[in-house]
Amino acid sequence: MAILTKEEAKKIIDKVLAFSKADEMSVSLTGSRTGNIRYARNSVSTSGESYDLALAVTAVFGKRSGTSTINEFDDKSLEKTVRRAEEIAKLAPENPEYMPMLGPQTYLESNTFAQSTANIDPDYRAKVAFDSIDPCKKKNLTAAGYLEDTTEFVAMGNSKGLFAYNKSTSVDFSVTVRSADGTGSGYVARDFNDSAKLNAKVSTEIAMQKAMASVSAKALEPGKYTVILEPTAALDLIQNMMRSIDARSADEGRSFMSKKGGGTRLGEKLLDERVNIYSDPTNPDAPNAGFSMDGRPQGKTTWIENGVFKNLAYTRYWAQKQGVKAVPPPGGFIMQGGRQSLEELIKSTEKGILVTRFWYIRAVDPQTLLYTGLTRDGTFYIENGKIKYPVKNFRFNESPVIMLNNLEAMGVPTRVRGNMIPPLKIRDFTFTSLSDAV
Repeated sequence: MAILTKEEAKKIIDKVLAFSKADEMSVSLTGSRTGNIRYARNSVSTSGESYDLALAVTAVFGKRSGTSTINEFDDKSLEKTVRRAEEIAKLAPENPEYMPMLGPQTYLESNTFAQSTANIDPDYRAKVAFDSIDPCKKKNLTAAGYLEDTTEFVAMGNSKGLFAYNKSTSVDFSVTVRSADGTGSGYVARDFNDSAKLNAKVSTEIAMQKAMASVSAKALEPGKYTVILEPTAALDLIQNMMRSIDARSADEGRSFMSKKGGGTRLGEKLLDERVNIYSDPTNPDAPNAGFSMDGRPQGKTTWIENGVFKNLAYTRYWAQKQGVKAVPPPGGFIMQGGRQSLEELIKSTEKGILVTRFWYIRAVDPQTLLYTGLTRDGTFYIENGKIKYPVKNFRFNESPVIMLNNLEAMGVPTRVRGNMIPPLKIRDFTFTSLSDAV
């Protein structure tokens, strides 16, 4: 019962709304089947599969709202949940920023569901673990990894006639491989909607190569270096920038998009002109639901064009206050890249550092988007177009805004955590100290 069809979900939502005595009511219904397998030290440690189905009801009287949740679906339980939400709403203080619920909307259809992923069973998960562990054991390496597959749906409806439904699948795989003496480490992560695209053995071999190549790392002096950021590392910083494009914080002077003296930097060229970032729920490689969680339609939106910020994300309240269109934040983003492979970016580098990924990233200054963190699981020195030797990990202090002004080159975008992002070659990337972590 965890995965309901569109018709089944609407039937439950309509039944809940029929119980309402509130001025407005919204209903959110979600369900999922999630499976996983985890291994460490070349041995499976846990595996399992869980199912969940939950409903949330929000009742509104004027500008007062209350929410109640339940995971029982008989008529008596559903009505009890509605009454409870209405009771809470009457006790709640008024929300001065409350916006009336949306009416019927039109949404783009996205191909977020793959039957191959929905069909994943324990045998499939065991094979993934075997394909990852076995080659590591043969090379005297140690693997620790995790696979999670999810089939889920989200449905929402309200008393104004809005209804939205999306069914999706995802498979996420990651593995860390260590050398026998523990001094070398490699990492790789892959995620897809369609499990047919996942090859755990090939992915693990990348992490194995990094682990073997990163043994006996040498120390380099901290400073400013040309770096090649693999897509996983590039995403770690750029996604923080994309999460910070909120219009209200910019208007109120709390953001890197705030202009001194008031206003925002919307329409200004803040990045290298080759930087283009947009969101599109229908993107075939990284699709998303055609609606945001407040019911607004998600369409193709240009966020950065030729280095110029073209849009900011607005809540419905703040958009009304500012008299502009209420643009929802992106569910995922696509950064355009170039045609070079990662290997070609390395070949074009006279001196530099290859970064597999970052770790323990923390914000330093939200108004400049300055972040600090550590490199990890495979950091290498490049000389004359070749990886020369592994280097000890660094702590970095860098802003994605400054980083994307120091852009040298971009490679072919690949999918990372539901986004599309290319490997990046960046000059003058700031490393401030060394780290003993591998």
